[in-house]
Amino acid sequence: MNRRLFIQRASVTTAGLVTAFSVPAFAQNRKIKIGLIGCGWYGMVITTAALKTGNVEVIAVCDVDLEPLKNSASEIEKLQGSRPKEWKDYRDLLDMKGLEAVFIGTPPHWHALQFIAACEKGLDIYCEKPLSYDVEEGKAMIKAAEKAGNIVQIGFQRRQSRAFQKAKEMIEKGELGKVRQVGAQIHYVPVISDTNIQAPPPSLDWDAWCGPAPKLGYRPSIGHKAWRLEKEYGNGHLVDWGIHHIDIIRTIMNFDMPDSFLTKGSLEILNGKITTPDTLNAIFHFEGCPVMWQHRLWGTGDLNPQFNNGIFFYGENATLFASDEKLVLLPAGRNQKQEEINLPMPEMQDNHVANFIEAVLAKNSKLLNCTIEDAFRSTAMVQFAMISYETGSEIKWDATKKTITGNEVAARLLARPYRGNYKRPVI
Repeated sequence: MNRRLFIQRASVTTAGLVTAFSVPAFAQNRKIKIGLIGCGWYGMVITTAALKTGNVEVIAVCDVDLEPLKNSASEIEKLQGSRPKEWKDYRDLLDMKGLEAVFIGTPPHWHALQFIAACEKGLDIYCEKPLSYDVEEGKAMIKAAEKAGNIVQIGFQRRQSRAFQKAKEMIEKGELGKVRQVGAQIHYVPVISDTNIQAPPPSLDWDAWCGPAPKLGYRPSIGHKAWRLEKEYGNGHLVDWGIHHIDIIRTIMNFDMPDSFLTKGSLEILNGKITTPDTLNAIFHFEGCPVMWQHRLWGTGDLNPQFNNGIFFYGENATLFASDEKLVLLPAGRNQKQEEINLPMPEMQDNHVANFIEAVLAKNSKLLNCTIEDAFRSTAMVQFAMISYETGSEIKWDATKKTITGNEVAARLLARPYRGNYKRPVI
């Protein structure tokens, strides 16, 4: 998709979630020199999206697994005609002359160190969600970005969805009446890889992959892509997948942060296969409109499978179900018929990356669709929910002091100790 088509689409979207961009003429044909840290599945998704804009050149790739490292370099060479330099250590990539921006596609436990190091180099950054593994890391990342003054976009690409934009428009026009409650869910049954501890593949430096996180025995169930349901690396389904819905709820409803968090759940059906809850219910207490999350990683999920993945906005006059590409509206009252609105958006991810590229070209962070401060709030929300689950207690967040109050046990979980010689960033 070229820039002209992207800008046309961005300018006609509803609800103001996507902005039409103004790029100086001298910058429109310039190619930003970027590096990719983390060459796995999603690292290549966002890098391929960047190449589609026609305004980037990938000059370096980095991964602690030599197999995806070489595969990604070969794929990028096919796409752009030149082969990027390959590195195992992200610090070597960051030292390259001419580098202007980095894409961070590593698991969350690596985000903070790589992000802050890139800030110290003055580089612009596109970083996948969640922003950080723990809350204190996120605060340190904000501080580093403020000091650097760089362009930073976080990977909450559902802000580009036409369906969610339309939902925001309908709510703001009062078509649902006052929204009194919001519910979100993603039910699915995961396919769990081999859980037996074994030697890692010869191409993978497992110690480096674990980095500052605890080093567990390697097994395919917590390796590439599979780390999401492992407490030590991905911290579970709400943090990995549910965070998208939490972020878009905040965006649609113009919410800041809840007053308190209460989460209950269990790990029984998939016990021994994953280490995060397979059943979870979380309540985020926003004044006048609580937000509820639920997931079941077993069974059939919702009674109606079309509602397994999405958000319910419960208004006084109507209920609206919103998903990536479809809305379902049911007015209140007897014998009402539901209305379906289909709004396909296959280029959702591409547009989010293009938004970042346009902001970099224009050297204007105000064009960004997802600032680091907003990403911190969405990330912290799911982190607090998991702290509530771990401690079995209600969490209260003091937005002024930026800490958990009245709960010392929970407050200790705001920052996880780093392993070995790795040093936590200083706030």
